[in-house]
Amino acid sequence: MERDAVRSSLVRLIIVLTLLFAARGAHAQTNEQRTLVLVIGAAGEPEYGDKFSAWAKLWKQGAAEGGMLVRVVGEDAETNENDLTRLQKILTEEVSRQAGELWLVFIGHGTFDGQTAKFNLRGPDISAADLAVALKPCHRPLAVVQCASSSGPFLTALSATGRVIITATRSGYEDNATRFGGYIAGAIASPAADLDKDGQTSLLEAFLMASRQVEEYYKNEGLLMTEHALLDDNGDGFGTPPDWFHGVRATKTAAGGKAVDGLRANQMFLIRGMSEQTLSPETRARRDDLEREVDALRVRKAAMKADDYYKQLEGLMVQTARLYETNSVQK
Repeated sequence: MERDAVRSSLVRLIIVLTLLFAARGAHAQTNEQRTLVLVIGAAGEPEYGDKFSAWAKLWKQGAAEGGMLVRVVGEDAETNENDLTRLQKILTEEVSRQAGELWLVFIGHGTFDGQTAKFNLRGPDISAADLAVALKPCHRPLAVVQCASSSGPFLTALSATGRVIITATRSGYEDNATRFGGYIAGAIASPAADLDKDGQTSLLEAFLMASRQVEEYYKNEGLLMTEHALLDDNGDGFGTPPDWFHGVRATKTAAGGKAVDGLRANQMFLIRGMSEQTLSPETRARRDDLEREVDALRVRKAAMKADDYYKQLEGLMVQTARLYETNSVQK
């Protein structure tokens, strides 16, 4: 017990040093170019058109503050090409780039016929399978936020290593208009959603806040919930519901001891905090890898000897601290 306490104290000290190094370097921004592709679907009714525009405005404001390039499909009144063609062209251009995060946000309605899930565009729709084909060559860090009804099948179709996939529903059969899109648009740049109080709101934190607000809406209205959001970011194709999390950490264990979702989504921010902005893309990528190694180690903790666990944990924490220190010196 005494040895464990000493090791725990040492780990806490290393974490403190890491934070100090991060704060010391917070004076210059070195963000790589990131892109938000905002897809606004067919409204169907004027009421939804107004809502979708308001939600899209929040995303655009947050992306602008975060220094992201914003490309929009479905907003212009007149165009010589349909929205599907325009979306396909944009995706081809963005997928061809090798660096910088790519965020895709779909705001609108969806359909599901029992086999095929589609997102409703003005004109021809795009299916989950078609979107998967378009994104298959993508090597950029990717986040897809599918806010439509019947969006659940998009998670299975798009899931892959290095991706964060969020859907407003857990299946294609949840086909009523969703409210999740409005809540996550409001949460993604909100300090109120910052659960770990690190000065920035992650995609995971926005997902959790939006999901909680959806649940509260249905409860207050006395209605049966017709939408249940899911998140997948470990590439296994099995989404994790929001009630698996306490704060930003999952408190339930996946079948077979597999790692649960959440860590990668907690490493993506529409608006990066000051300390995050100072990291070079290479430093940030290495830091994220180390955090994932720590998470994987924690999953194995129960099957390890205490000394082995803490020795490996210390090693990873020391590497993280040195990474921040090197980044600070280089600035």
